[in-house]
Amino acid sequence: MASCKRGLSRRKERSMTRIGVYETAFKKRHDYVTIISDQEAGTVLFVGEDRKKATLKTWYESLTEAQREAIESISMDMWPAFINATLESLPKAGEKIAFDKFHVAKYLGEAVDKVRRQEHKALMKEGYEDLKGSKYDWLTTPKNMTSKQKRRFKALRDSTLKTARAWAIKEFAMSLWHYDSKTWAHKGWKRWLSWAIRSRLEPIKKVAKTIKEHLWGILNAVVLKVSNGPAEGLNN
Repeated sequence: MASCKRGLSRRKERSMTRIGVYETAFKKRHDYVTIISDQEAGTVLFVGEDRKKATLKTWYESLTEAQREAIESISMDMWPAFINATLESLPKAGEKIAFDKFHVAKYLGEAVDKVRRQEHKALMKEGYEDLKGSKYDWLTTPKNMTSKQKRRFKALRDSTLKTARAWAIKEFAMSLWHYDSKTWAHKGWKRWLSWAIRSRLEPIKKVAKTIKEHLWGILNAVVLKVSNGPAEGLNN
């Protein structure tokens, strides 16, 4: 116990610049814990019960003023409790909160799958099986496909299917994380939002609305080059 306290004391004194905050579920996904990690050191800083605003605020309040000011980025998903706790606890938090790329990809992937299911159901009623057995084609990164899968998927993605259009919109969004300039990143995401909102694909439009509301934090993630990938890898 004494060595643990010394370790926590040393950790508390150290300045941390890049932080990852995320929640994970256990006990058959009924209970949540909040995990905070130092992305540069690759260490867990704090594990708190549930995923409430107060949980994260408790950790922020344990830091010194100098430590809070030293934080340059906080990677997280779009969970309101984490956003509000950070906005209330850190100076210039609106410039530091970075919404995780992989959660954006997850939302878009789920939207593509909803479009596929809706379209597959409609096509089957008319006797067409164009999308039969294609679920994982749309969810798999092309570079991870076999040659046979790539040939099959090329025919699908080059088609006039609504699912193909939804997939193209998702892929365009995933290509927008390379910018260094926030100005140019903003222009790129504005083009994407225009396409997504005019797509007439309701699942895509719903995600586009969420992205539009959280675009400020996505732009931060783009230019700060941070995500929760390292943190969740540490958890695994």
